[in-house]
Amino acid sequence: MRVQDVPLGPRSIASVPQQTNFNMLAAHWIGSGSVEYRTKRLHGGWRPWTAADSDNSSGAWHDGNLDWTGASSAVQFRTGGVVRRLRSYQVWSRVTAVPARRLSEAGSPSIVSRKGWGADEKIVRAKPSFAPVLKLAVVHHTAGTNNYTPAQAAAIVRGIEVYHVKGNGWNDIGYNFLVDRFGTVYEGRGGGIERNVIGAHAEGFNTGTVGVALIGNYSKATPPAAQQAGLVSLLAWRLDVAHIDPLSTVLYRSGGNLKFKAGKPVTLRAISGHRDTGPSECPGARAYALLPAIAKRVAATGLPKLYAPAVVGVLGGPVTFHARLSSALPWTVKVTDKLGKPVAAGSGEGQLVSWTWSSPAGAKGPYAWTIAAPGILVATGTLGSGKPAPPGTPALSLTNLIAAPSVVAPGPAATSTISFTLAAPAQVTAQLLDSSGVTVATLLDEKRPAGNNTFTWDASAVPDGRYTLAVAAAAGTRRVAKSVPVVVDRALTGLVASATAISPNGDGNGDNVSFSFTLTQDVPVRFEVQQAGAVVATLFSGQLGVGAHTLGWDGTAAGAVLPDGAYALVATVTDALGDVAQQLPLTIDTIPPVLTLLDAQTLRFSLSEPATVTLTINQGTHVVKAEPKGSFSVPYPGPVVQVSATAQDAAGNVSAPVSG
Repeated sequence: MRVQDVPLGPRSIASVPQQTNFNMLAAHWIGSGSVEYRTKRLHGGWRPWTAADSDNSSGAWHDGNLDWTGASSAVQFRTGGVVRRLRSYQVWSRVTAVPARRLSEAGSPSIVSRKGWGADEKIVRAKPSFAPVLKLAVVHHTAGTNNYTPAQAAAIVRGIEVYHVKGNGWNDIGYNFLVDRFGTVYEGRGGGIERNVIGAHAEGFNTGTVGVALIGNYSKATPPAAQQAGLVSLLAWRLDVAHIDPLSTVLYRSGGNLKFKAGKPVTLRAISGHRDTGPSECPGARAYALLPAIAKRVAATGLPKLYAPAVVGVLGGPVTFHARLSSALPWTVKVTDKLGKPVAAGSGEGQLVSWTWSSPAGAKGPYAWTIAAPGILVATGTLGSGKPAPPGTPALSLTNLIAAPSVVAPGPAATSTISFTLAAPAQVTAQLLDSSGVTVATLLDEKRPAGNNTFTWDASAVPDGRYTLAVAAAAGTRRVAKSVPVVVDRALTGLVASATAISPNGDGNGDNVSFSFTLTQDVPVRFEVQQAGAVVATLFSGQLGVGAHTLGWDGTAAGAVLPDGAYALVATVTDALGDVAQQLPLTIDTIPPVLTLLDAQTLRFSLSEPATVTLTINQGTHVVKAEPKGSFSVPYPGPVVQVSATAQDAAGNVSAPVSG
């Protein structure tokens, strides 16, 4: 590969001096503008101008993908808009015989190995890294030419390896697999085709994903049938190895890129496009539009399958094994000790696998488990490491597990914040289980520190239903688990209150509150005000019909104003899930705050409760500040001659004025 800085000047077309021929080209540039290039045939004229791809970035640089140009002796560039620096990457990748497709594992398609396509193992910068689990597949396109021969396809793969390592500075080729237009599948990054090798294909989303690149540009062209078939065959096998339902969704916490900041939870399809994970148009509009149909074809290929095996529980107590089969089959679950001796077994028949093992008190493991059924790829795993915790290791506990809110109504607000406390650092997994105990999604699987922890669950892609959120923490042989019920129900959405506190004393400030919401079903609803779980007022009971609604309340029950205190507005719908209640906190407060002027010169005050303070200083300066309970000072440049102030609390009560 030859790298050259392209001279940018007043001329519209820039050329670089040529020393060697090339057949692949990429451009990197800095600036908001665009870059085009044209290449000269080795024994002929200039080819048409081509827009350089700018889908990738590294800092200020646009990193274009590598394009197959064919044998070329020269290149010219022209720019549009602001381009401050431009760099040319020219690669010569020798075309050899069509490689044989020999590499395969049980159930896998024929795959051209790294040796088969001629990977240069000498340039690989580091040993491969592996993720503990595979979560989803990310589909790309290489954005190069669609016009290449089978032999040239292997040369393109070789050129991409050189460019990714020497041009982008990556450890190895970025993709885990590549598929050419003839349906041939190529092994990408080294480390093993069945292993969860961490690639460099989707910034912030590389760990736990498999990146598959379609060789070609599919922004305007549709991937050929043979290429689609190769992609389907590859994904059907690779997702089956990981027991992933191709039609499922996954909550992934971003590692950080220009589209999703680090830590942001993102809901992705099990077969997603590169553009779903970052600021990119990859894999092109035509290929991206095919992904839902591709996922359906993948789901129907290689049946029967086993999805989402999960183990819930702690050694020394009940341990439940869950899974889902693609069709009803007889199934078995087996547990063996470290010598392979059978310890326990269960069996059943149907589409759902659910069996509980009453593990003996004091059991530490390690134990191996399998879930099997006729024709499926067997699921395996281990329980416990059998290694005692080092002396002085703090006890592991998981407490204060709360889902707020516990009822999620996808719409304007489709998230719930899950909080918990760990007594020691641990690997934490959180799984959403349906009413049958089958894992619907893994919401969290990462190392968490001791202390208070939170994560956000986005329920927008989850069907209505009653679920269990099962959270487990593991550190060595220590494992603890807790669970809380959660509900997803779209019958009533967008429930909000106009105020969090009211003061029904007739002074015209905060005497009333209104509750707004939308009903998507014509079902019975009840709106009640409760205190400590007891109903103290009923605002409405009956059917309002589908649509947006607003209910008002004046703080009374049976004509009498309720006493000051903490209350809750409870909205209950009765639908296919039974009674489902959402609630909003509400305070009745008729006592005005007490504002005291402690020192007029330094504008130091005290408050009896949190309030918004309005000050007039020297008859001309007005200041409004929200302050907590206790003493506070208001910064003011210059001497204070006169000051007056009032305070208003959240319920609308206004204090007596103070002045000095």
